[in-house]
Amino acid sequence: MEKIVPFKRDISFETKIAEIRSISLEHTYEIQNNLISGTFIISGNYKLTDTSTNVDPFKFEVPFDISIDSRYELNKATVDINDFFYELINNEVLSVSITLIIDNLEEKEEREMEEIQEEKQEVEEIKPVSYEEAEKDDETEEVKPVSASPETVKSIFDNMDENEGYVVYKVHIVTENDTVESIMEKYDVTKEALEAYNNLNDLKIGDKLIVPA
Repeated sequence: MEKIVPFKRDISFETKIAEIRSISLEHTYEIQNNLISGTFIISGNYKLTDTSTNVDPFKFEVPFDISIDSRYELNKATVDINDFFYELINNEVLSVSITLIIDNLEEKEEREMEEIQEEKQEVEEIKPVSYEEAEKDDETEEVKPVSASPETVKSIFDNMDENEGYVVYKVHIVTENDTVESIMEKYDVTKEALEAYNNLNDLKIGDKLIVPA
């Protein structure tokens, strides 16, 4: 089961700017009980004026909290960026729209029913003793008690690493002067690493690239 969570934030620059030249998004998160807490890290560079040849960097950190209903298990949950848009308003406010997707949610009742079904199958394999057949038999046989198997039904979460739940990658929006080589140099990644997540054959302005951290 998955859940889509949208976020919208308006972030003010300290002064008016002419344009954003590049922008990227990364996120970190951790899961505790039924609360997902994390941070969006939005960074890039901008031109202060239209005639300026220099660019200046910017970086904003936006915290977020997502409360999940207690009927869901989060042991295997993953949180990824599903989409990202931005807009520069009045040359001073960066408005961002971020959509997160929470995957691998599992209802507790479903997990409990799976365990009950497994236990029921084990019980059905033990056939009841027929007393009528025992009375017909001249010889008295000792009925030995059935001992329960020492093996217990394992939870499907037994192999889950409790330390999992911390993920980092970046989303880069392609701008006018971007090339594959410049993106590789900016994030210090190989072309093969980018190709593992993206199609690099036809880059267009506004394309979103996933950059492994």
